[in-house]
Amino acid sequence: MHLTQKLELFPDHRVTQMLFKEVKNAAELKKSAMEGKINGALINPTMLVDPFQVLVAANKAVHLEKIEKMKTRTLYSEIIFNLSPTNNISEAFKRFGISDGDDSVLIVMVDSKDESQVVSDIAARVEGRQVPVEEISSLSDHAKIKKLYKVTPQEEKCGSLLDAVVCRMATKDVM
Repeated sequence: MHLTQKLELFPDHRVTQMLFKEVKNAAELKKSAMEGKINGALINPTMLVDPFQVLVAANKAVHLEKIEKMKTRTLYSEIIFNLSPTNNISEAFKRFGISDGDDSVLIVMVDSKDESQVVSDIAARVEGRQVPVEEISSLSDHAKIKKLYKVTPQEEKCGSLLDAVVCRMATKDVM
C-alpha cells in the first residue's frame, strides 16, 4: 500500500509515501506533526498530480539539508515548501500542508540507512483507510493545480500537467 523509493542522488536515503482517505483525525495528526511526534510531512493530496512530484520535492530537501541551505527548519517542512511554486513559506503550508478538516492525507517519510522508521507505527495513528499511493491522481484538483502553477492550455498541448508542475518546482529558486 505504501510506496518506498531510493533517492538516486542519495542512495542511502529512502522516501516512503502513504496515502489515506476518509481521514477523521486530521487536526490531531497536524498537531502531532507540529509537536514533532510524527516524523513525516503531512501533505494535502488534492494539490498533487503524481507521487513523482513528492519525490522531486524530497530529493531537493535532502540535497539542501546536506549542503546546509534549507529555507525552513526541518526536512519535512522543506519538502512541503519545495512543492510550492512560490518562495513564501506560510503560503506553501496553507496550500500543501493538511488542514484540520481534510479527509485525505499523504504522509511522506525520509530515512537513511542509520535511522529507519516503522511505517506501521505512523499508519496506526491515522483514523482512515489506507489506499495505494498511485490513487493520488483521483484526489487531485486539476483546476486548482493549473491556477496555482499558472499552467497555460498551450503548455498542456506539448507536455503533461506533471511536466509543467515539476518544471515550476525545479526552477523556483532561479526565477
